[in-house]
Amino acid sequence: MSRVTTRRKTTRLSPSGRVERPDTLAVEEPLEIRVDGRSLTVTMRTPGNDIDLVHGFLFGEGIIASAEDLVTARYCAGTDEQGHNTYNVLDLRLRTPASIHTRNFLTTGACGLCGKSALDEVRTTTRYPIPHDTAAVTTTVLAGLPRQLRAGQKLFDATGGLHAAGLFTTDGTLLALREDIGRHNAVDKVIGWAVRENRIPAHDLMLVVSSRASFELAQKAVMAGLPILAAVSAPSSLAVDLAADAGLTLVGFLRGESMNIYTGEHRLS
Repeated sequence: MSRVTTRRKTTRLSPSGRVERPDTLAVEEPLEIRVDGRSLTVTMRTPGNDIDLVHGFLFGEGIIASAEDLVTARYCAGTDEQGHNTYNVLDLRLRTPASIHTRNFLTTGACGLCGKSALDEVRTTTRYPIPHDTAAVTTTVLAGLPRQLRAGQKLFDATGGLHAAGLFTTDGTLLALREDIGRHNAVDKVIGWAVRENRIPAHDLMLVVSSRASFELAQKAVMAGLPILAAVSAPSSLAVDLAADAGLTLVGFLRGESMNIYTGEHRLS
């Protein structure tokens, strides 16, 4: 498996002077996802938990409904200059052939939806509508989740350059945490974990992210049947619109004891 961090020379300037020293950086490498040998997409990601990532990605795209739909996931041969396997190509075999439209673009660490032709295309109909009366949580529990998330961000501690996503129960128990240079990849990784653990639909769980809540993250939450999405930073207008349409509780600026509740306040007490 590729390294998740690397070292690079840097020059640090500060009021106390100039210091040359190595710095620890998060690794960013491409992962090509193939289905039966045919390239589906390329995403820029932090290596690690790639199997969770592809499960979450395929689930969010509506290509699979459960872990049983993905029969095998195999790293293809590919080497770097030193002859080591790069582990940057995964070939997948589905149990039932699916109608898949290949995206001819490079997905960056900042955007999981680049290349989508229209808003209608990304509003994929979820198999798991969110029940109105599920997953009540107290604001006290909710306020403590970012601290738990931050405490588990070991790669962020080393690099300062990774997003995190976590799945929690409504009593505040952390079930899965993943880090990635792309916030959408971090979410795909935790949802992929839930797919593999048969926790979908995730009507009894909450998704917490260390980033802003963009439309793509709200869409992934809705697809998984998650009733609550909480973000440390701001939501986008389209994320709020989608949350309102889908019955998703959307919380932003979750910092300390304060938070903004944009939709679904009935789940909070």
